[in-house]
Amino acid sequence: MRGDQVLWVPGSDHAGIATQAVVEKQLWKERGVRRHELNREDFLREVWKWKEEKGGEICGQLRALGASLDWDRECFTMDAGATVAVTEAFVRLHKAGLLYRDRQLVNWSCALRSAISDIEVESRSLPGRTELRLPGCPAPVSFGLLISVAFPVDGEPDTEVVVGTTRPETLPGDVAVAVHPDDARYTHLHGRQLRHPLTGQLLPLITDSAVQPHVGTGAVKVTPAHSLADAELGARHGLNSLSVIAEDGTMTSLCGDWLQGLHRFVAREKIMSALRERGLFRGLQNHPMVLRICSRSGDVVEYLLKSQWFVRTREMGDRAAQAVQSGALELSPSFHQKNWQHWFSHIGDWCVSRQLWWGHRIPAYLVVEDPVKGDREDCWVVGRTEAEAREAAAELTGRPGAELTLERDPDVLDTWFSSALFPFSALGWPQETSDFTRFYPLSLLETGSDLLLFWVGRMVMLGTQLTGQLPFSKVLLHSMVRDRQGRKMSKSLGNVLDPRDIITGVELQVLQEKLRDGNLDPEELAIAAAAQKNDFPHGIPECGTDALRFALCSHGALGGDLHLSVSEVLSSRHFCNKIWNALRFILNVLGKKFVPRPAEELSPSFPMDAWILSRLARTAHECERGFLTRELSLVAHALHHFWLHNLCDVYLEASKPVLSHSPCPPGPPQVLFSCADVGLRLLAPLMPFLAEELWQRLPHRPGGPPAPSISVAPYPSAQSLEHWHQPELEQHFSRVQEAVQVLRALRASYQLTKARPRVLLQSSEPGEQGLFEAFLEPLGTLGHCGAVGFLPQGAAAPSGWVQATLNDTTQIYMELQGLVDPQTHLPLLASRRLKLQKQLDNLEARTPSEGEAETQRQQRLSSLQLELSKLDRAVSHLRQLMDMSPNPRES
Repeated sequence: MRGDQVLWVPGSDHAGIATQAVVEKQLWKERGVRRHELNREDFLREVWKWKEEKGGEICGQLRALGASLDWDRECFTMDAGATVAVTEAFVRLHKAGLLYRDRQLVNWSCALRSAISDIEVESRSLPGRTELRLPGCPAPVSFGLLISVAFPVDGEPDTEVVVGTTRPETLPGDVAVAVHPDDARYTHLHGRQLRHPLTGQLLPLITDSAVQPHVGTGAVKVTPAHSLADAELGARHGLNSLSVIAEDGTMTSLCGDWLQGLHRFVAREKIMSALRERGLFRGLQNHPMVLRICSRSGDVVEYLLKSQWFVRTREMGDRAAQAVQSGALELSPSFHQKNWQHWFSHIGDWCVSRQLWWGHRIPAYLVVEDPVKGDREDCWVVGRTEAEAREAAAELTGRPGAELTLERDPDVLDTWFSSALFPFSALGWPQETSDFTRFYPLSLLETGSDLLLFWVGRMVMLGTQLTGQLPFSKVLLHSMVRDRQGRKMSKSLGNVLDPRDIITGVELQVLQEKLRDGNLDPEELAIAAAAQKNDFPHGIPECGTDALRFALCSHGALGGDLHLSVSEVLSSRHFCNKIWNALRFILNVLGKKFVPRPAEELSPSFPMDAWILSRLARTAHECERGFLTRELSLVAHALHHFWLHNLCDVYLEASKPVLSHSPCPPGPPQVLFSCADVGLRLLAPLMPFLAEELWQRLPHRPGGPPAPSISVAPYPSAQSLEHWHQPELEQHFSRVQEAVQVLRALRASYQLTKARPRVLLQSSEPGEQGLFEAFLEPLGTLGHCGAVGFLPQGAAAPSGWVQATLNDTTQIYMELQGLVDPQTHLPLLASRRLKLQKQLDNLEARTPSEGEAETQRQQRLSSLQLELSKLDRAVSHLRQLMDMSPNPRES
């Protein structure tokens, strides 16, 4: 609308782990088949089938929301173009020495039987003993306990070193015990051997300054195959690594026949029993800890030693950190900069291997050697095609390529790898297409939440490395949408809100059917269904797209997470109805023969016309500021205030008497047209459907064909409307609005429903009267009063009129004589007073509290005291009236 050339590319990633898990669950639920009972090709056919049926959900939601994407460019990370980009990136990074294969500790999900990324590991704080149900484990498992185990000192039967551990199931993998070299408790044992409490094997007692002597007993067991810290310690001391937990979470053969094949947490209990039997168990106690949970499966994440592909990230990470530090890359909101710098300062090499079938298969090949040639290291080659890989293998081995046997790596790449390439592959990279050169580097990127800062980091690293320049100058991260209670939306909680259900409305029965059609376990389904029924007992009412968009934009998106409630969207729907009715009124006023004048020629002749145009200019300025600072809540607030409180509640009501004149003066209809035209164009980015429908019904301005759609009509700029802006006039009218509120309060106090009492203003300041003179008719109309005049300074108030103070210099008098029946209203006021007094007494009797609760109590006390004071004044006035006129004109 501002004339800029923009591109918003729609797309989605293949969500390797999540999608494979869903399809596996569905296959088991519907056919009783496990993935490994199918071959890879058959399973992938099932995944593609599921993708065609369900994979369009996100884009379908975006379309329903009216997102203005270039749908012709819609792409998917498993498309042919994306696959080419992924392969090219892998080959280039390997050639540059930035991608290598090694045996290292990785985050491993035993439930998924795959490595996972750091971002898929949730750190759950436990205050102490906590029981958790875990996938594949027959009984709940206790965590948050510190178990003390004795390691006997070899050769000294009565001497032992006690070690504390929260993971006794890893005891079979212990290869040493470590203490701090300066810990005097163990100085005499330096260099001694300890007996393993389970196997009896000799373990060295080593000293290392990384051990914290004041934690626990000051002695720690060393398990290099299942702990990052222990792996580093083991490397410093040349210790071996014993892998005692298998890929599926069972114990390996290194543990012995008595443990081999057992689930690791079942083995834990067996190990504890064995320690007790051998007299080496020294107790357990509550122990606050952080447990690493796989966000995809809910299983405890293990560190396992695996041969995987890794990307070297230190150099790329330093460049990404420097880009933000130098200002070359702007992160918005700015508080993300701290997380960005922290993440890149602690970044480790990126494991990109995933033990899945769904995803981009790694373009690497193992050169299969003759087994008789001994224990040579595995030989791996990388290529865009097998033919290219074979050429590389021939060059590496010195043998003819045709004689070599190559086996492609069965693993796939981390989804984040292809997602990080999405902005480039979507524009045609690695081909130097016109689109890629035209739009690159990108100036703006939208992501889902602060968690996806991780994703943006990957984009910046890979994009800068592969293209030779910084891919973005700005990144914008918007809030995560949570439920009204602030919880993350989750199918297992039953609190997921599909935007399409809010838009069109949905019955509870349909919501519950959606849950049943999902892949929830029976226990999860029961919990989710109950929660859903509690939140939406009557289903979700139809709210419409524009109402949902406006409710989302009304939140401070640059702040914390967004808590969305359906009642809030319904409120926005009522606002939409208000706009619709306002336009119906305006179109009725304009009629079919109305011809709009150019906006620059519009010069208002009435003060109210000038005021509403000034408010319109101010709204355009606030919208412009909100968009430029990316605070959509400012835009939404400005538009809501203009349409509801300025145009509908004030201007339209105040103008009705003028518009009813025959003939109608030409000025107000022109002003109404400008308010509708400019107001709808200001509203269009937030409420495109309503704005389009109503804008198309407006008469066209002369001087050329109109824009085909409001979405490409010029967006009103603050500068173009500045000639309408009159801050002083707005300030004057705000005083008039204060007087309106006083008059309405008086009418309510005396229950004047139909009568239109006369009003007099009396001011001690000469300039004050001039301020009100321009707005006498609107003041009477908006205050639901009759004629409004002035009472000379110093003149006595007329009898039978009630007085109210507007400010230090102005008094307001309203006619009551003959309009109110005191005998009818005094009992009503007395009843009202009794009720308020009782509320006040109860509130005063409460014990004062602290903080916000006490502040609220004091505010309520003040409000009740003020209301009682008003009632007392009303009673006094009514009693005076009883002596004047017993025959009221209206009761």
